[in-house]
Amino acid sequence: MTFQRRIFPVTLACLLSLPLLAGAAPQTLQGVTFNDPISVQGQSLQLNGAGVRYKAVFKVYAMGLYLSQPAASTDAVLSAPGAKRISITMLRDIDANELGKLFTRGVEDNAPKGEMSRLVPGLIRMGEVFAELKKLHTGDTFTVDWLPDTGTVLTVRGQVQGAPFREPEFFNALLRIWLGQVPADGKLKDALLGQGRS
Repeated sequence: MTFQRRIFPVTLACLLSLPLLAGAAPQTLQGVTFNDPISVQGQSLQLNGAGVRYKAVFKVYAMGLYLSQPAASTDAVLSAPGAKRISITMLRDIDANELGKLFTRGVEDNAPKGEMSRLVPGLIRMGEVFAELKKLHTGDTFTVDWLPDTGTVLTVRGQVQGAPFREPEFFNALLRIWLGQVPADGKLKDALLGQGRS
């Protein structure tokens, strides 16, 4: 009886901790699943938030933001340590060149004063990548990873697109497209910061 009394609390504690050990459940939006956690270069990242980008009434893409620790504000995301990932899956066919131009405009709208000149080379190269892709189709996924020892890595349909963008400001400039003062979609910004779903 004494043995049972001792073992029961231990067993209960183990059972209660199982959901924590297993990690959070994947989140699915518009048929797109965002696993949680994921591994990027051996580092475990958790889904900070996910949402859908709308243009007028049309769904354009589903997007997830992965960080090493939770962040509920733009400043906290920008200053978060370690690797980071933006994951975008298209919900409609779109001209890739046009999407690249929209990203460039989003960077311009949100870049801090004096930073834009340092971002231009990266934006030109990113524009060239999207122009070469020509079209992104429904279901196509691309990721943008920040790897502290490498830079910003753009991967489209599982293929890395050229050399990393080494400008340290470049990844945060991209994040501000969705998290800056003039976000692409205010509801998506809230969703990525874990403040609701778009």
